[in-house]
Amino acid sequence: MNRIRVAIDGPAGAGKSTVAKMVAKRLGLLYIDTGAMYRAVTWKAIASGIPFSDEEQMVELASTIDISFDSDDDRQIVRVDGADVTQQIRSPEVTEHVSTVSAIPGVRSQLVKLQQKMAGRLGVVMDGRDIGTCVLPDAEVKIFLTASLEERARRRLEELLSKGVRTDLEEVMASLARRDEMDSTRDLAPLRKAEDAYSIDTTGLSVPEVVDRIVSICRQRLGTNQ
Repeated sequence: MNRIRVAIDGPAGAGKSTVAKMVAKRLGLLYIDTGAMYRAVTWKAIASGIPFSDEEQMVELASTIDISFDSDDDRQIVRVDGADVTQQIRSPEVTEHVSTVSAIPGVRSQLVKLQQKMAGRLGVVMDGRDIGTCVLPDAEVKIFLTASLEERARRRLEELLSKGVRTDLEEVMASLARRDEMDSTRDLAPLRKAEDAYSIDTTGLSVPEVVDRIVSICRQRLGTNQ
């Protein structure tokens, strides 16, 4: 079980990160939040004044940025060049532009190499939008999480309000709809379900229920009850 690779894909707000963290903990695997990596590059570009349209500078940034993950109790910490940017990368500004950054071929190429390198050392649970189709196409278990747009927006709104970000449900729904369109129609590694992925609609399900389903799938896939 400690060598299994679990790929969890799905649209924004489907609960991928929350579920992936808990699955990793249950199975004793490393959790890698690929979305946070793209957010880190987006945040760094904004902080450095690099325009997203300047592909050369964006690729240079992606190839030199130092992204690392740490943990504090049950909270994952994302560091960029050693600094804790866990909260900053979840800002509305970063959220609005991360799909644009993730669609830049050179940026994606750099980060995919890093993600594959991480997964080559240990068993991992990795979540994103193209993990099962592009990053880890030979993963032992592939999961595609989804939920209704309204349900995803409600979850994201609760998250933002808990962090002091003032917004409303309609605005969040519109933002998610734009991201869905960009992520699913981009030329490079679009959001889609891998043919051999298990599909789970999380609408109306609690996080523990979703985690239990995925853990059960992993154990069935490997033929173990451990």
